[in-house]
Amino acid sequence: MTSIQDERILVEIEESLIQEEVNKVLTGLSSTAEDGSVDMHGKPPLKQKTGNWKACPFILGNECCERLAYYGIAKNLVTYYTSELHESNVSAARQVMIWQGTCYITPLIGAMIADSYWGRYWTIACFSAVYFFGMAFLTLSASVPGLKPEKCYGVALCPQATTVQYAVFFSGLYLMALGTGGIKPCVSSFGADQFDDTDPRERVSKASFFNWFYFSINIGSFVSSTLLVWVQENSGWGLGFLIPTVFMGLSIVSFFFGTPLYRFQKPGGSPVTRVCQVLVAAYRKLNLNVPEDVADLYETGSVIAGSRKIEHTDAAVISNSDAFSNPWKLCTVTQVEEVKILIRMFPIWASGIIFSALYSQISTLFVQQGRSMKRTIRSFEIPPATLGVFDTLTVLVSVPVYDRFIVPFVRRFTGTPKGFTDLQRMGIGLFLSVLSIAAAATVETVRLQLARDTVSMSIFWQIPQYILMGIAEVFFFIGRLEFFYEQSPDAMRSLCSALALLNTAIGSYLSSLIITLVAYFSTINGGDGWIPDNLNEGHLDYFFWLLVSLGLVNIPVYVFFSVKHTQKKAL
Repeated sequence: MTSIQDERILVEIEESLIQEEVNKVLTGLSSTAEDGSVDMHGKPPLKQKTGNWKACPFILGNECCERLAYYGIAKNLVTYYTSELHESNVSAARQVMIWQGTCYITPLIGAMIADSYWGRYWTIACFSAVYFFGMAFLTLSASVPGLKPEKCYGVALCPQATTVQYAVFFSGLYLMALGTGGIKPCVSSFGADQFDDTDPRERVSKASFFNWFYFSINIGSFVSSTLLVWVQENSGWGLGFLIPTVFMGLSIVSFFFGTPLYRFQKPGGSPVTRVCQVLVAAYRKLNLNVPEDVADLYETGSVIAGSRKIEHTDAAVISNSDAFSNPWKLCTVTQVEEVKILIRMFPIWASGIIFSALYSQISTLFVQQGRSMKRTIRSFEIPPATLGVFDTLTVLVSVPVYDRFIVPFVRRFTGTPKGFTDLQRMGIGLFLSVLSIAAAATVETVRLQLARDTVSMSIFWQIPQYILMGIAEVFFFIGRLEFFYEQSPDAMRSLCSALALLNTAIGSYLSSLIITLVAYFSTINGGDGWIPDNLNEGHLDYFFWLLVSLGLVNIPVYVFFSVKHTQKKAL
């Protein structure tokens, strides 16, 4: 009898301890993070000393300086191609879009390394060094006289860059692209890792982190659009490239300074390998029939995602030692669920490609359009890339307004803690991006009409298209960041962030392809085509209206798949 009472007492004590731990987590009173993260010594991190907003200034500072360095090159790169390397408008726009696309496709490499081997911290650190060396190469190519072409002397005497000059320039440019590949897919996820998902208060803070993360990006973009663009066009490209190189060095310093405060998630193994194992195992079992009892289990939800393994045969569910030891023949239910999540996310991901193609015009044809407009205020000449500051200012104003005012207001009607769902937020961004390109097309139509009458149109008429694209960024890009982080499996967060960036890469490549096809077909019967070197003799407005058409087709496709995704998630 005593033994039974003792056991009952032990059970009651155990239950009270469990309830106490649950209450700690629910009320945020646990002294350590409970999400599996560790501190720099490999121990459970103390909440009072690590993570949360204490660690974020160093990460946000790192991102701000790195983006200043990136946009310090990207914002005015199309001008460098035309003015210093003596490329045509079409060639310059195509080259910039290919490079931008590469900058957003290399994150797949960084994500796989981070998730499989190094973790996010060391991936950011190592690729930052590669990035810095790339910036140094670019600075040399723009500073050393023998590493860049001679200046043009009239239209006829405009020497092209030599093989060596191109080699140094492209080495720096694509080392930058490789360095970006290790930083971009990891830094937002690493910042989000500083917040404990099991703590309700930290979980709310994480939603705000993504807004302020994008805010810090645009602080860097603002400096690039104003100071650096002016320096490049008025004080020389050598100094204009040196300044962002210095800021890239500051980015690395800021990142390392925060090391004692960071929380680290350990690598979870190669997500690509796990996905491939599911696909291979599924292919091998295409001709096998699912037993009725197993089918019933799935229909009633009795098979729970976890580490349990099953194998279907024609007769029954049986144990097979060879299959259990070979993950290419038999996968865990967790692996299968991960792949199903990725498949559900794919249509949403694909719908964002058109947005990226439209957005890429900011640093290419928007700039070229501005160069054909009236840019002087008395004796001061406005660099056309400087108009990008209105896009950046719009983001800097919109992020705090959205976070502090729009979210609480919309929350009253939707009941969603974030106001809009991530998918709704992205959809609004898609619509606004189409309005931006439509504004650019309208401006270009009017500009061409005035140009035929030898009247110059002020560059400030471009401001609405930049503002609209800035608001579209706040909705789409931040919504995309949150969507891919929250929807992705824990062990695939860097990979899913990279997939979101791959969306931007393909959009840039698509834009480059469209420009190439337009340049070819619009000149096939002779003439200057839609995008000639002298835009007054072309029809850039036709190109913009073509992009508007693609955007309008994309929106209903996105709405259809976002509704399907929401329904599947609810089930």
